[in-house]
Amino acid sequence: MRKSRIAAYVSSLALAVACTVTGAATAQSSSEEAATGYVALGDSYSAGVGAGSYIGSSVDCLRSRRAYPVLWARAHSPSSFSFRACNGARTTDVLRSQLGPLSSRTGLVSITVGGSDAGFADVMTTCVLQGSHACLSAISRAHSYMDSTLPGNLDRLYGAISRKAPAAHVVVLGYPHLYKLKGDCVGGLSETVRSALNRAVNHLNAVTAKRAADHGFTFGDVRDTFSGHEICSGRPWLRSINLLAVTESYHPTATGQSHGYLPVFADAS
Repeated sequence: MRKSRIAAYVSSLALAVACTVTGAATAQSSSEEAATGYVALGDSYSAGVGAGSYIGSSVDCLRSRRAYPVLWARAHSPSSFSFRACNGARTTDVLRSQLGPLSSRTGLVSITVGGSDAGFADVMTTCVLQGSHACLSAISRAHSYMDSTLPGNLDRLYGAISRKAPAAHVVVLGYPHLYKLKGDCVGGLSETVRSALNRAVNHLNAVTAKRAADHGFTFGDVRDTFSGHEICSGRPWLRSINLLAVTESYHPTATGQSHGYLPVFADAS
């Protein structure tokens, strides 16, 4: 009689353990299966400024139907797609107003950010309007900002992304060189200034890549895909100064989005 009760108890315990393990595995599997949504965050380079075909509801942000996040989503049909990247967004803007769609169901996040923080728009304005000396001084200030302030801003943003979307694979994309050195341009900025601007992009990418790696994110370097297609090349994928649409200046064209950014993001995702 005692053996029978012991056998029944052991059988019940084994069944309970099996159910618990199975339930946990099922819950984990369901969670993993649910994390298939895609959220695109960031600044103008992710919004698609310069690519045209802007979405009517995003007049201020200038989100383009030709931006790499839209092209990727169209090709891969994620379970959900939220396009939050916005022209001029800094790390604080992304943190404050773009993270709403992130959740445990988010499986993929893309982002470009840091260029606006470092003041690249102001740098380019200075370089175009105020000459080489003022331009090089503005670039130097941008370098100082990248070293002193940007890493902490990126840490706060990347940490928030991880907390709100713990299952997500996060791809941080960098920025292309603006100029092909010794290229086809006649006049305009000096070769010294063009080289300094490219070095500033290198520094920004290095700072961003380091912070991304420290948070377990993937960094996508677009400099190689844009190589030979910078401003002053024969077939540029970046817009030069455009007085009729100043905001689009120094941004990727539709081809820059589809041939420069999209392949890097597709490989990294």
